[in-house]
Amino acid sequence: MTYLTYVALFGAMVIVFLWLRDVRIFYRTGLAGYRTAAYHGVIYSALATLGVFFTVSLLELLGLGIILGALYLQGRTEREKVWGSEGTLDRFLGNVPVRRANKK
Repeated sequence: MTYLTYVALFGAMVIVFLWLRDVRIFYRTGLAGYRTAAYHGVIYSALATLGVFFTVSLLELLGLGIILGALYLQGRTEREKVWGSEGTLDRFLGNVPVRRANKK
């Protein structure tokens, strides 16, 4: 195992973290853009896992390329603006006020 394996594992963890953050924001707000991002996050997390498998099997550059592609696609999904003047930690953790769009 080389250091690129650890880079691949960290990249895959970042993609899973971003997916779970989108799921949390969708659960708290009910916004359609975050629902789409959460659905796509499943696919991107699977791609990242595939990239980790390639990296571990000594095809490191191919695996890292797959992970970087998944990370790029993760950021391209359109989402609504949910933050105003919240701090960095709140944005990092996905803390948003609970306001369900589908609730009366």
